[in-house]
Amino acid sequence: MPKNSKAVKRELDDDVTESVRDLLSNEDACDDSFKKSSLIVNNHEGEGKECDVEEGGSDAEEEERPAWNSKLQYILAQVGFSVGLGNVWRFPYLCQKNGGGAYLVPYLILLILIGIPLFFLELAVGQRIRRGSIGVWNYISPRLGGIGFASCVVCFFVALYYNVIISWSLFYFSQSFQQPLPWHECPLVKNKTSTYVVPECEKSSATTYYWYREALDISDSISESGGLNWKMTVCLLVAWSMVCLAMIKGIQSSGKVMYFSSLFPYVVLVCFLVRSLLLKGSMDGIRHMFTPKLEIMLEAKVWREAATQVFFALGLGFGGVIAFSSYNKRDNNCHFDAVLVSFINFFTSVLATLVVFAVLGFKANIMNSKCVAMNTNKILTLLGSGILEQNLIPPNMNLTQVNQVSGEDYHKMIVAIKGFKQDKFESLGLEACSIEDELNKAVQGTGLAFIAFTEAMTHFPASPFWSVMFFLMLVNLGLGSMFGTIEGILTPLIDTFKVRKEFLTVGCCVLAFSIGLLFVQRSGNYFVTMFDDYSATLPLLIVVILENVAIAWFYGIDKFFEDLKDMLGFMPYRFYYYMWKYITPILLMVLLCSSFIQLIMTPPSYSAWIQEEAIEKTLRFPLWGIVVCISLVVMAILPVPVVFGLRYFNIINDNTSGLSTVSYKKGRIIKETARPEEDDDASLIHGKSPSEAPSPMPGNSIYRKQSSSGGTDVDTAPNGRYGIGYLMADMPDMPESDL
Repeated sequence: MPKNSKAVKRELDDDVTESVRDLLSNEDACDDSFKKSSLIVNNHEGEGKECDVEEGGSDAEEEERPAWNSKLQYILAQVGFSVGLGNVWRFPYLCQKNGGGAYLVPYLILLILIGIPLFFLELAVGQRIRRGSIGVWNYISPRLGGIGFASCVVCFFVALYYNVIISWSLFYFSQSFQQPLPWHECPLVKNKTSTYVVPECEKSSATTYYWYREALDISDSISESGGLNWKMTVCLLVAWSMVCLAMIKGIQSSGKVMYFSSLFPYVVLVCFLVRSLLLKGSMDGIRHMFTPKLEIMLEAKVWREAATQVFFALGLGFGGVIAFSSYNKRDNNCHFDAVLVSFINFFTSVLATLVVFAVLGFKANIMNSKCVAMNTNKILTLLGSGILEQNLIPPNMNLTQVNQVSGEDYHKMIVAIKGFKQDKFESLGLEACSIEDELNKAVQGTGLAFIAFTEAMTHFPASPFWSVMFFLMLVNLGLGSMFGTIEGILTPLIDTFKVRKEFLTVGCCVLAFSIGLLFVQRSGNYFVTMFDDYSATLPLLIVVILENVAIAWFYGIDKFFEDLKDMLGFMPYRFYYYMWKYITPILLMVLLCSSFIQLIMTPPSYSAWIQEEAIEKTLRFPLWGIVVCISLVVMAILPVPVVFGLRYFNIINDNTSGLSTVSYKKGRIIKETARPEEDDDASLIHGKSPSEAPSPMPGNSIYRKQSSSGGTDVDTAPNGRYGIGYLMADMPDMPESDL
């Protein structure tokens, strides 16, 4: 024996002690938990298997799991995904419609009862298991593996039409570099004898005409395709190209984009708020917004809409939250992240509401002034024709200067005329011209962003600048949500099928663009409405209910709490125990039933723009449209019963599927081996029974890889990395689950 053999053995034992200490700490095997690490063990004493911990990796077959460069980048990604277009154009509408400031009370209550617990749950399972949605739910219960596939399908449906909205914003952004803005006034038509305003625009308004005719060139119904709108087709191509380039390297590329796409909207919102507060009438809008209507709070509809908004505002069920969280280190405090992101989302909605109603208050004052001027001219005409008497006009009021008549003076005139001409007042054709009536014209979605808000911005000083800023903000809000949505598709598929990220990203974007051409026809806006109403709501509710039930009842809430304690270093509040096990599933079931009843009672319909009359009309979907609506719901939720049936009847065996599998056992070291009948891409991670498990004590079969052991046989992980074994507190009853 060489004389330095004792020294070598001592160094080896020291390394083994370090390795076991790493395992017992429930951390990754190196200090930087974002770097790859691996533990390989063997059955036979004296045979050389490896525990490899290295910064960059030396094996060409290894493929490290991507990781966030910093905690800030991760938080910005979650904020960017959860804070989307709905915060700007849906929340203000619901707030106005459902009691103003009083709406914030049910929203906050349901955020605490539904939003934060479910958001925390998704963050925790993603961070714990470090897989996408398919892998996570396969691990929890193979029979519920369809949950992950359903999430992917819903993500794909939503991505199809959500990027179309980004393309609309890109079009308006490109048209904003003009003075005056192209939607500032109605276009004129010139012929040989006269010049006149386009009838469709004259019957509606300049911004409405520009949206429906210039931007969308919309058809009269969903049955009239009308061919592709080439302007929107180009914008859609640009939108998908942006998403593809940002996502092609995974979070390594999209994470850097998050710094701009997540923070820029806040800069714009603050700038808009400051500017709008300096405009006349902005306080009227804010006062109208926050005037509470407490009696509305007692209506069940308000609570249902608040719960739905909480649900979708946080992006629950899409798989994006799980995907982003899976790139975290295991000891990250995901509870803090859940609370932080949830309240950032809430305060963003409030900030956006302040901005929207400050701007709408300004617009309402302008529209009210125009109304007063127009009706004052009518009164002058009625006075000249003798229909009205001069004594009805207050003596201190000069009607000849129409633009100087205030809203208050006009209101006094109307009251006097009503009192004198009670029976004939309606025949006079005079309007009340109230700011409150203008503000009560609730608008949401595209109507708010592309019609009401654009009209208000035409009256801003330096309106092109504000238009550029606004639509650039919408693009960034949309992209932030798109990154999370696409990650909810790519991460599970890559983890499961081991496809190269670049190829899958490009293929997904090309396929989505091809299908997305459906939405840039002249009738495309109606398909956007169809997908928005039917492709996500019910399927996502079912997915999240199953997620909650899978953790609380299949996996076991007590075991999950032990996992959280191991992961966080402290036991979460008992509040979450009762939320996950009882309260949240019940509330979600109530929400699902109410949404289903509403869907049944409301016939499938859409709002169509009729060119001849220049008005919106509610039309029923044709029979084929109803079939498509039902098919969207069925296709989105179909993976759940299909996978359950395949597993239940052992058509696909839980342990012999070709998909990647992961086993975690407390108190055992896990061995990862390649199945002899399959290649490395289909290898499984098998948990050793107590009798088979190698001893974790130093000096047996666990040791650090030496430079001379290049010929050692290495088992390959399903995702191309060396296996990682976790030796945790001894819990003999802890079940083993396979993905």
